[in-house]
Amino acid sequence: MFLRQITDASLAQNAYLIGCQRTGEAVIVDPERDVDRYLKLAAENDLRITAVAETHIHADYLSGARELMEHHGVKAYLSSEGGPDWQFEWAHGKPNARFLRDGDSFHVGNIELKALLTAGHTPEHLSYLVTDHGGGATEPMGLLSGDFIFVGDVGRPDLLESAAGQAGVMEPSARTLYASLRATSPLPEHLQILPAHGAGSACGKALGAIPNSVLGYERRFNPAFKEALTGSEADFVKDILAGQPAPPRYFARMKRDNRAGPPLLPGGQLPQPRHLSASEVTGFLSEPKAVVLDLRADRTAFMQRHLKGALLAPLTGGKLPIAAGSYLEEDAQILLIVNDPAEVEEAVRQLVRIGLDHILAWMTVTEAQGISDALMTTQAYITTTQLHEALAAHTEAVVLDVRGADEYAERHVKGALNIPYTRLGARLSEVPQDKRLYVHCGSGLRAGLATSFLAREGREVVLVDGAFGRIAPDMLSKNTVADNAL
Repeated sequence: MFLRQITDASLAQNAYLIGCQRTGEAVIVDPERDVDRYLKLAAENDLRITAVAETHIHADYLSGARELMEHHGVKAYLSSEGGPDWQFEWAHGKPNARFLRDGDSFHVGNIELKALLTAGHTPEHLSYLVTDHGGGATEPMGLLSGDFIFVGDVGRPDLLESAAGQAGVMEPSARTLYASLRATSPLPEHLQILPAHGAGSACGKALGAIPNSVLGYERRFNPAFKEALTGSEADFVKDILAGQPAPPRYFARMKRDNRAGPPLLPGGQLPQPRHLSASEVTGFLSEPKAVVLDLRADRTAFMQRHLKGALLAPLTGGKLPIAAGSYLEEDAQILLIVNDPAEVEEAVRQLVRIGLDHILAWMTVTEAQGISDALMTTQAYITTTQLHEALAAHTEAVVLDVRGADEYAERHVKGALNIPYTRLGARLSEVPQDKRLYVHCGSGLRAGLATSFLAREGREVVLVDGAFGRIAPDMLSKNTVADNAL
């Protein structure tokens, strides 16, 4: 048996290529939309992808299952659990689609994948037991656990409500997750846990950085899993729902599109943005849906000089899809500002994975710096040590804290308004329009992204850059009802 974990570091997402080396057949589980890299990896290992399987309807990226089925003739295995609201609508009536229920199985060569209903993260969620019959095995070697069990955590049950807008479902989903985790008791300790996400994913709050684990280990040392097995349902529900990170705005769109059908890439090819010259920038920016994504990691350099209206969206560190997905509409026409032309393809891949397909042009930072001053701007910024003095000089200003709600609750600037940076696009109406905004986070990175967005939206905004711990202690307070009043 061939098994390879394929990780997208920007979204901390794992797909799995599993092949039978005797027959040359392979299945790809939970693929992203740019499927050419999976096909290439399979071919390099004398395999051909004949099947694709999904654990659930994803919220953090567009699935590649439809792309593989319709452009490459691959058979798709999809959940039919979860009720009428959580079906893969795009695949119904398609001859190459097979719908699975709890206990169903399928084979790829001499490898068996058996579906287990593991609802809670989503109602339709399946995990897959993998058995290598060709190698003489009579028991499964691993569990493709999707967003059910992670290394060090379990799938979050709040996303249908917090991201997809399904009111009143997070507590029932948490109770379902509790039952699903307890139902794993008959599974053997030796099972490898092959999760769909690792550290950095917004699909959990405490995911480990280790790529895979073993079921017996997770039962003992995974806090959420352990609590489900040994604690009360009420305590589990309370704890699993507490402190979950605010989901990016685009998650709701991913749920919608993965259910109805992710758009197919034209001709199965990635967008090919053209190189834009400095003389063409004025015309590009005059288009009503034009947006500039500046991929620099150096936020200070960005603040000192950048194209008017540009959004800071560093390519490194996984912030490009989070920033773009939180602040852009899906029909945005995108100009990339890259450090080097070699970055263009990776940026395109990261954007199409979240359904931002209209990537029309690119130019380098060096080229952009030569553009007319009339098209360039600067962004005001101070350090965290200067915040006290700044507020003394501008007593009507508002401090905007774009950290997570749990960070804010632990310690925050007195009177600060808290809106996580990933939710600003959805909650912009809550941000005062007639006051100067001082925007901070824990280090300056998240605040930098938020500041560029607010500036594009016409707000008077100042980035507060630097470590939160360097804010004057007498400015800080623990959470109170009054401090949340804004």
